Formats: sequence, structure tokens, C-alpha cells
Amino acid sequence: MRSLRVTLCTGVLAAVALTPAAYAADEGGISVTPAVPTPGTDVRLRVSDCAEQTAVAVSAAFVTDVTLTATDGVLVGESRVRSTLTAGAYAVKVTCGSSDRTGTLTVAHPAHKPSAPASPVAPVEAGGGGTAHAAAEDASGTGPGTGHAVTGLVLAGAAAVAVARARRSRGTS
Repeated sequence: MRSLRVTLCTGVLAAVALTPAAYAADEGGISVTPAVPTPGTDVRLRVSDCAEQTAVAVSAAFVTDVTLTATDGVLVGESRVRSTLTAGAYAVKVTCGSSDRTGTLTVAHPAHKPSAPASPVAPVEAGGGGTAHAAAEDASGTGPGTGHAVTGLVLAGAAAVAVARARRSRGTS
């Protein structure tokens, strides 16, 4: 029984560790990580409750419009906050099919302002003989997601229960 408690506690700690540290969510189902970025910061957008496979997010805070694609039932995409922005709230508009959703992105003051912009203020096609865009698309879907983490935790818990039962049936603990 003790090993079962240890396994459950370990699973809870792993789930907490895999949860994003901060995100901002609006009533439109738009969330941004990190919750309050500074100018020049890369951000990840998530939009829930949209049946479309793609959508577009537009904001004066972003270097360029963000194409969102479906991943595990949620639309996701990444952008960069313009390095020339001043702190404040910026509207984010997501076009999902025939409907629009709006949210707010709050940009904070950086601790110190760099002497040169940290990022371009427009899209830059660089390197790879025109393959940079394709390489970025290929890389965006790699790595385990939340579903994989949950599946791993469930399998680890099931294995721990099986070991505990086997030990109990042999009379060892």
C-alpha cells in the first residue's frame, strides 16, 4: 500500500511540473504563454472551442499575423512580441471560421531596454534556400505533448499497482 501512495504522489508532482507556469486567458478562449511578456519575447497562443483546423490571430503587439493550427483539439501557434512596443494592453483578434474572438495581451516593461531591437519588426525569410519555412513547420509538431505525459503517468501508475499486487501475493513488501 505504501508503494501505491508513493506512486500516486509522484504522479501528482509530475503533473504539476508539466503544467505551464503561467498563461493568460480571456473569455474568448484565447490564452497566451507567458501571461505577461516583455517586448521581444516569444509567445505561444492557444485557442479552444474552435471547430476549424486553422485560424489566424492578429494583434498590433505581434511581429506578424499568427497562423494557428489544430493540435490535440486546440488551435496553437507562436509569435514574437514586437521589440519596439511600450508596456500596455493590446487587443488580439482570432478569426475562427466565420466568427471572430477577441482577447487582450498585456505587455510588461522589460527590466532594462536593450540598445538594439531584440527581434525583427517584420517577417524575415532566412537561409535554407527557401526551405526555412518548411523546416519550421516540421519542427513545430515534434516532442511529446500533454496527452503523451498523461498517458505515461497512467501507465506508470498501472505498473506500480501491478508490482504492488505481485509483491503482496508473494508476501513481500
